[in-house]
Amino acid sequence: MAAPSRYLVPFGPKQTPHFFTDILVIGAGIAGLRAALAVPRELDVLVVTKDEIQQSNSNYAQGGIAGVLSPEDRFENHIEDTLTAGAGLCDRDIVELVVREAPQQINDLIAWGTNFDLENGRLALTREGGHSHRRIVHALGDATGHEVMRAIIDRARHARNVTLWDKTFTVDLLTHEGVCVGALVHRARRDKLLIWAKQTLLASGGAGMVYRETTNPSVATGDGMAAAYRAGAELRDMEFMQFHPTILYVAGSSRFLISEAVRGEGAFLRDRNGVRFMLEEDPRAELAPRDVVAQAIFRCMDRTQHPNVYLDLSHLDPTLVRSRFPGIEKVCRGFGLDITRDQIPVRPGAHYMIGGVTVDAQGRTTLPGLWAAGEVTSSGLHGANRLASNSLLEGLVFGAACGKGAAAAAERLPDSFAALPLSCKFTPSKATSLDVADVTNSLRSLMVRKMGIVREEFSLLEAEQSVAFWCRYALARTFKSKAGWELQNMLTVARLMIGGALQRQESRGVHYRSDFPRRDDGHWQQHLTSPPFQQ
Repeated sequence: MAAPSRYLVPFGPKQTPHFFTDILVIGAGIAGLRAALAVPRELDVLVVTKDEIQQSNSNYAQGGIAGVLSPEDRFENHIEDTLTAGAGLCDRDIVELVVREAPQQINDLIAWGTNFDLENGRLALTREGGHSHRRIVHALGDATGHEVMRAIIDRARHARNVTLWDKTFTVDLLTHEGVCVGALVHRARRDKLLIWAKQTLLASGGAGMVYRETTNPSVATGDGMAAAYRAGAELRDMEFMQFHPTILYVAGSSRFLISEAVRGEGAFLRDRNGVRFMLEEDPRAELAPRDVVAQAIFRCMDRTQHPNVYLDLSHLDPTLVRSRFPGIEKVCRGFGLDITRDQIPVRPGAHYMIGGVTVDAQGRTTLPGLWAAGEVTSSGLHGANRLASNSLLEGLVFGAACGKGAAAAAERLPDSFAALPLSCKFTPSKATSLDVADVTNSLRSLMVRKMGIVREEFSLLEAEQSVAFWCRYALARTFKSKAGWELQNMLTVARLMIGGALQRQESRGVHYRSDFPRRDDGHWQQHLTSPPFQQ
């Protein structure tokens, strides 16, 4: 088989339509739209997203946004909580930057029309695992992301310099002489399109769909990470996928996130025999960070030979539970479960990608002309384990920084555009047809079995071998559909994740190696950079 191509599809400047903009933003979640809104009105911004504009991890976020907003709390407390959760790999300067900007970012959202929940006329604050204080603002009880995105989408739609395109798949980033100059996209019913941009901003989200058990929507296939990798940008820390401890587990149903805030409000975790097992696992019990709780649940399931554990809210005030978690209550009721009385079956699932495209404090990547913000990045905020409700905050802070930085860089460039003689021509594979859905399902199942919460060398080597085999005959093909491109991107990301997990011979944060069960600061308190893309 031929080696993977730099671009997923062939194209030429004479056969492909062109579009020109000052700033191209790829992704319409909280990071992408916050970036677009930070660009001065004198510059044109085009935001593209591959599905409906509401389809992003940001929209489905339940818990809230962390920020120091009460007199009992301090910036230093939030900083230390983040550093503790990050297991020695956080960048303190980045943590301090993000934490100190949180109150202003939250106030901006309020000014833009976000209706956060109130208590006695003041912002209602809750606590989640790993936090020492109640500092999480939330909306609609357990639908914070939906309300925040409603407000920010509305503001973006009314911004005169911002254009929004949905149903637009970013196939690849365009590069010329080592500089990102835009993107090759595919629009529904319009085929390929070359978008030329003075500066490009990547905010395409995570890669949870490489796992069968995930909280992520179907759009989270790692497209931005894979495209940045092929374009030459540096990726790092790809072994760190955070598993949310509590996903509703009902056989035959789609997986639904049960928010961290449920335990923050006092819910217990029990095994199949009713034992509250977290008391023996960690002094913080159910309020321990996500990596601790997810690993404890895995051990409990293995010990009891049961496919899940249970969340118990029966000791809490029923009125408070229903008002605080209306979305969760509605979903559970659909399965005949009363969250105020019944035990809720839960198990961990892939939730948040901590690794990604390397960025600095302004959101610059290692590829000139390319900026990045949000879950697609590795910024240094999360370290080896993300603290609950720091993700929307990161998207806001880095989105704003990227938007300002990209705008300043674009303003220094000439106003006139000249389409570059850029093209990609190769002979499409003549191999037999490929069942994309079958390979995709096989990959997602493999990642759960071999690259899940608990890892060890033998299983990782098996996973590496299987993925390498699939890559040999899937990455050398030319697909004409989104499903094929998504498979190629997921294979690319999965291979980098497995490689990082094999290389890191220790246990740290969300990365647990049963054959190296201890944290080893002497050798591994460092970021691991993925090997460069080779065509």
